[in-house]
Amino acid sequence: MTSNDERFMRRALELADQGRGLTSPNPMVGAVVVAPSGEVVGEGVHRRAGGPHAEITALRAAGPRTRGATLYVTLEPCAHHGRTPPCAQAVMEAGVSRVVAPLADPNPLVAGRGFDALRDAGIEVSVGLLAEEAARQNRVFFTAMREQRPHVTLKAAMTLDGKIADTHGASRWITGAEARAHAHRLRREADAIVVGIATVLRDDPELTVRLGEPWPCQPYRVALDTEARTPPGARLIAAGDPARAIVAVGDGVSEGRVRSLEAAGATVVRCPTRDGRVDLGFLLGELFAREVRGVLVEGGGEVHAAFLDAGVVDSVAVFVAPLLVGGRTAPSVVGGAGRELKSGVRLGPLAITRVGDDILVEADVIREPREA
Repeated sequence: MTSNDERFMRRALELADQGRGLTSPNPMVGAVVVAPSGEVVGEGVHRRAGGPHAEITALRAAGPRTRGATLYVTLEPCAHHGRTPPCAQAVMEAGVSRVVAPLADPNPLVAGRGFDALRDAGIEVSVGLLAEEAARQNRVFFTAMREQRPHVTLKAAMTLDGKIADTHGASRWITGAEARAHAHRLRREADAIVVGIATVLRDDPELTVRLGEPWPCQPYRVALDTEARTPPGARLIAAGDPARAIVAVGDGVSEGRVRSLEAAGATVVRCPTRDGRVDLGFLLGELFAREVRGVLVEGGGEVHAAFLDAGVVDSVAVFVAPLLVGGRTAPSVVGGAGRELKSGVRLGPLAITRVGDDILVEADVIREPREA
């Protein structure tokens, strides 16, 4: 690998990021075609599921100059027919002599087959350049492929003393306008936003992405509602396509309540229950089957505790405001029964960003390596 290889791969990663929040259930991918002279002759971005893949766009831009060129692409070219034809075949037909990629595609339908096809065609394949950066960029997709469930991010806004509301339940607004706008940028990267029924009844949220202009990929709006108490007129149903409002209910709930929600257009998902609550593992499986790859959990402390106890939280994003409110009964970010210090959920590494007067703390959940 050379310094030029790294430069072109970084450009491909920059291009890939233009698809953030738009490509699911596919990963973000960028591609750069470089002629033997070192000139960039084509660039491409995967901008939406069902649209041309980054490699195809870059090859088309390069035209006949692909002969003998090097293709830099941020993920292994696919070798199967999905919504679009296989990219590996197009790369071979274009006459590319070398392909540089950071990582193999974790999708079981690809998983090395693209690289194998390219090598069988006599194309030089180099894998591993900027692998950590590429994996980080598509960490949601990688988690979903590895776990066969969506990547789960726990998101909250709290005071400096850890409260998500005061003793009267008021939570608007803990953070400032800049932090709230940033929270909508987090929403735009999610395929589904999940809250508990207490939040639905107390706040009547829309759970939409609001960024000053219409967002083309509004996430599913999901309520955890074991007893089907969501009002048919709730804003999470009326705020967008009602069918993209999912009410997850217990399997023993009455047919009458289910029918009233379905009459309002909502999608009702019956789930088995654990300890009187919707089984989160089952629900995540149902969301994955609907091509949900990333979930943003915006529930209260009890919902957060339930996801943590289920062992399905992959990362956290917590806005911290410079406020102290105290209160023995004021709710905290994580409720539930609590844990002993030695069994606390470990996070790291931390990324801390100043957002107006507030700060955003982001981190992954650290898990013990699985036994072979």
